[in-house]
Amino acid sequence: MVLRVRGVALPDGEERSFWIDGDRLRTDPVPGAELVVDGGWLLPGLVDVHTHPGTERTDEPFDEGVLRRHLTDHRDAGVLLVRTPGTAAALPGWVDTDEDLPRVRSAGRWLATPGRFFPGLGRDISEDQLVAAAVEEAAAGGWCKVVGDWRWNEPPVPLGLLTETVRAVHATGGRVAVHCQTAEGSRNAVLAGADSLEHGMHLDRGLLDLMAERGTALVPTLSVFAASARGHYAAEHDARRADWLAGWEALPGTVRAAHEAGVTVLAGTDSHPCGTVAAEADWLARAGLPPEAALGAASWTARDWLGLPGLTEGAPADIVAYDRNPLLDPSVLAHPSRIILKGRVVA
Repeated sequence: MVLRVRGVALPDGEERSFWIDGDRLRTDPVPGAELVVDGGWLLPGLVDVHTHPGTERTDEPFDEGVLRRHLTDHRDAGVLLVRTPGTAAALPGWVDTDEDLPRVRSAGRWLATPGRFFPGLGRDISEDQLVAAAVEEAAAGGWCKVVGDWRWNEPPVPLGLLTETVRAVHATGGRVAVHCQTAEGSRNAVLAGADSLEHGMHLDRGLLDLMAERGTALVPTLSVFAASARGHYAAEHDARRADWLAGWEALPGTVRAAHEAGVTVLAGTDSHPCGTVAAEADWLARAGLPPEAALGAASWTARDWLGLPGLTEGAPADIVAYDRNPLLDPSVLAHPSRIILKGRVVA
């Protein structure tokens, strides 16, 4: 059965019709197609580029049942493409073959050198093993994730080693995401040529032009920091608290400056429950991104960055429909009226 959808397609803002033939969008009319969306606003499937399905606590093992529930929660919120920059175990093969689950771009397991992550949660390796491990993880899913720094007052992965790691992965066609929250860790990630900075809490704004030039994306995960800010404000005054709050209070301005400098800013939640990327898009708008940029960070811009087109001839048939215009109110993203994944109506 061929399906038809009609509405205002974003970001173009033009009323259009698409025919869904299998898992592809078509623009040529198909007689007799079933009209499943008639009016409203149409977006390419939403995207969460920083989510960790399969576990909810750092002391819990990876669980395939939890993984399925997390991915289903994403789907039911209209998040039809996710990037997992680090999971507690390699994702099982059924993730890529289950037609009811979002498309997934995996970075494999977190790559954690000594003292730089929760023990046992990621792939614990020595610094001497980092380059080979990064190439191995990227070979499996196209991405790898390096924990580039950890505690606020301890050194990050050395710049030379991180640069060597990025070069080795790029030589195989892979891409590198780097967890970085300290100023030095963020600096090293930029100078090493990482493809994305995850968090970038103390990122020096003087590096933004270089990020834009190199195509390095920023995934600030504002919503997860916002959720923990109250606890930090209430905590005992010490150097760690002061450092964290300084980073948090500067981050929205850094996000705005990054966008203005031409850096690709993307929406990632890094939190549970899954399926809350609408809240991250709202935070990006609150940080000062124009509505189209904030919305694109959770939809068409992110899809393009991950190698998938938006609403165009031959694109994957992932569409989220809304009764109201999300460009006027990002909170609309949390209330889709129809979800079409891989050519099938799922909600």
